Amino acid sequence: MNKSLEEENKWNNRYQEAHYAYGKGPNLFFKEWLYKFKPGSILMPADGEGRNGVFAAQLGWEVTSLDLSTAGKSKALQLAKENQVTMEYIVGDLEQLEFEKESFDAIGLVYAHFAADRKSLLHQKLAGYLKPGGIIILEAFSKKHLHLNNLDPKVGGPKDIDMLFSKAEIAADFENYDPLILKEEEAFLNEGEYHIGKSAIIRFVGRKFS
Repeated sequence: MNKSLEEENKWNNRYQEAHYAYGKGPNLFFKEWLYKFKPGSILMPADGEGRNGVFAAQLGWEVTSLDLSTAGKSKALQLAKENQVTMEYIVGDLEQLEFEKESFDAIGLVYAHFAADRKSLLHQKLAGYLKPGGIIILEAFSKKHLHLNNLDPKVGGPKDIDMLFSKAEIAADFENYDPLILKEEEAFLNEGEYHIGKSAIIRFVGRKFS
């Protein structure tokens, strides 16, 4: 079985559970920062069960979410219906999908951990879809998180340290951006069943240079 199919099966299995794996509410950092910007079009890679995409739609954003999981799409559209909003949801591999160049006002990357040998290339690909002056909001686990994950698996996150991030990697991947915030810190996550506990995270918001 290839890695892409393994990932697809992993997330389908997780999202087929009755409850929402990471809850129905948005990530708090994403929520805080999205309020600061005028709604436009937003791309939400790895949006899973849609908690962040649905929240963006509630604020008036035109949302395009994507994920490997058909089960995730089903639950995301159900969550959108519950909240009386609409969103476009595409099932597919970001590496194989194409969008119009410079067509989005914002991109949300909330725990979008890609394969180690692909993550920088995918970040650069995503940057091409963002309009000049557009915003990226990112929260992800840092390399220091692996130790916390080993101590307490309930905090979640990849077991491969090369899939985790450092501030230097984020700065390099998004070098053509004005960093409104870039910090590494510890935080207590309480997101559904799979993000619970003390975590080491990277938080980044950047505005693409014109």
